Amino acid sequence: MTNSEKTTRVGLIGYGTAGKDVAEAIIGGQAGNSRLVAVLVRDVAKYADVALEGCHFTDSEEAFFACTPDVVVETAGHAAVVRYAETSLAHGCDFMVVSVGAFCDQALHDRVMESASRHGRRVLVPSAAIAGLDRIAAAAQGPLERVTLTTRKPVKAWRGTFAEEVVDLDTVTQPTVIFEGNARESSRVFPESVNVSAALSLAGVGFEATEVRVLVDPTIDKNVHEVSAKGLFGEVRIEVQNTPSPNNPKTGYIVAMSVARALRNLSSPLVIG
Repeated sequence: MTNSEKTTRVGLIGYGTAGKDVAEAIIGGQAGNSRLVAVLVRDVAKYADVALEGCHFTDSEEAFFACTPDVVVETAGHAAVVRYAETSLAHGCDFMVVSVGAFCDQALHDRVMESASRHGRRVLVPSAAIAGLDRIAAAAQGPLERVTLTTRKPVKAWRGTFAEEVVDLDTVTQPTVIFEGNARESSRVFPESVNVSAALSLAGVGFEATEVRVLVDPTIDKNVHEVSAKGLFGEVRIEVQNTPSPNNPKTGYIVAMSVARALRNLSSPLVIG
């Protein structure tokens, strides 16, 4: 069997907004030669009305890994990375992480990387909500002098987050800075909303050296990420405007698209980027 014919067996952790979108992308053929074989959730009884052909829905870790996925895709938050990253690698699976902000915990990052090396597996980080990670990773060979990220999101994206302690979301009328610092700090303060800073850090100059600004912006209706970098390679400035999911404004449609593309690359004869 050639690489292009090989089917990648996918196990999915989490079935919230991003998880559902990823499952639909795989089933719809957007993830290339990938097949969804298992979904791991906290309480399977809550999903009694969900039926995905050929896929085992379970809340049992043992049953999940018994489905022998080649790659485990995490869409369930930082706690899921802590709980399942090393376990997935130990079971012989690659681990694709969406909640990459979990790696702001250096001890966790080091354990997971050591586990991946020991078991001969990989930790895969899709671009998700950000663009240009391939360019930043290439430029980091350089060296890089400076990497900055400015994230702006509309008011609805900040409900139920730390932002409510900084600004009155009901009355704010102008773009307002709610955080300035480095990527390690931002990932801790906004675990669901600034995973992009962690991905950028891993690709580039690290968590401490990556500068981050975060704003509540009532004048926009999309999640906007602006990246700038300067180094031996030259300079780059990238702006992305992501459409928020109607079911969860903290997440954009592009996250599932990015995961699908990363899965497609595992079996594709052509890989770009």
